[in-house]
Amino acid sequence: MPKSFSNLGLTDTLQKSLANLQISIPTDIQQKTIPVVLNKEEDVVAVAKTGTGKTAAFGLPLLQLIDLKKKDIQAVILAPTRELGQQIYNNLISFKANNPEISIAGVFGGIPIKPQIERLKSNVHIVIATPGRLADLIKRNTINIKNIAYFILDEADEMVSAHKEGLDAIITEIPKSRRTLLFTATMPGAIKQLIQNYMSKHVIYIEADMAVLGHQGIDHRYVVVEPIEKLDVLLHFLNSKEGQKGIIFCKTKAAVNKLAKNLAINKFSSGALHGSLSQGIRDRIMEQFRNSHINILVATDLAARGIDVKDVLYVINYHLPDTYEAYVHRSGRTARAGAKGLSLTILQKEEVADIPEFENELGITFHKFEKANAESIQENNGLLWAKKIFKTKPNRSVSSEFKNKIHTVFHHLTKDELVEKVLANYLEQAGVEPIKQKTSNT
Repeated sequence: MPKSFSNLGLTDTLQKSLANLQISIPTDIQQKTIPVVLNKEEDVVAVAKTGTGKTAAFGLPLLQLIDLKKKDIQAVILAPTRELGQQIYNNLISFKANNPEISIAGVFGGIPIKPQIERLKSNVHIVIATPGRLADLIKRNTINIKNIAYFILDEADEMVSAHKEGLDAIITEIPKSRRTLLFTATMPGAIKQLIQNYMSKHVIYIEADMAVLGHQGIDHRYVVVEPIEKLDVLLHFLNSKEGQKGIIFCKTKAAVNKLAKNLAINKFSSGALHGSLSQGIRDRIMEQFRNSHINILVATDLAARGIDVKDVLYVINYHLPDTYEAYVHRSGRTARAGAKGLSLTILQKEEVADIPEFENELGITFHKFEKANAESIQENNGLLWAKKIFKTKPNRSVSSEFKNKIHTVFHHLTKDELVEKVLANYLEQAGVEPIKQKTSNT
């Protein structure tokens, strides 16, 4: 039987905040981590997949451990992206609703630094930061983290690969006596090296029930395509999921831009997300995605870190990721908060041999997803063509005289006759055989 938060040693005020947020049952990583952080003094390494409640696992006990009598910054939480950092900030603000005296500041890259410097001049207990921005503030001598008691690394596996230089600069600045809490979804060699180099010899290792939580609710599938049909197969899939939220992952920024352009041409409600976009644009796209103004996000791996949208029903790997860690983080964007989701990987024939390696390393099973046949693809392309026409805005600059001439050509046709002729013209221009009428077997 699952424990309640009252059994984990949290104060009544924190429990009240959780109750107001309608959070009543702790997840496995929360059950295992919160008492350790509260009652032990050793460093902690916690391994848990995305979507398992890691923020509360370190955030709740950290809020309880803050000493309000001290004026110095007591804790630094590092996140690899601003999106994830902002998510952690918002969660901790919610958790401390009944502890207003605790002061939290967020310092992230991609937005003006001066307001952040001004914020740090007032009393701050907890700083949530991205590595690059924190390293910049240290260089400017506008933040003092020499006396912190707690150093938290969230999604550390991404930190050591994308932000190693900034991370090293930060670690040299903080006291050796601090307590380090490291949270990661995977344990690559770089993480093991970081633990060995920067954490104490006596580390408590915690692992969530990976078999239950790590991939619960995710249906892992792959579909094999020829390079020439890859986009058509994707468009067929997306059309079948009209109105549903999904994320498509590409390896590069150029690939994200190219695919997003193709989706826009075909009138899909979509947006692109990658590191070269300004923070303002990234924030606007994420807001549109969260509020369902767009349904499809095309993203690179790093740009999508910190996306915690509960109703993402599918994830598509348009390119097979280079690492197992990347697959874990990609697929973890769906099936969040106990929901179900699909993780579909689009492969070329020579890539199928990689699937058993992903299965063995991650402890998951992939099932084959049957791609649409040529007739269905053809029909789908016709439907997309029709939707493009339907969504095309009238050209108001066309002269009335020219419009009347066009009307004269078509005026004697019924609506059905016009549709049939336009469709026949489309099929002829596309160079495909007419779509045959389906016959019933009954």
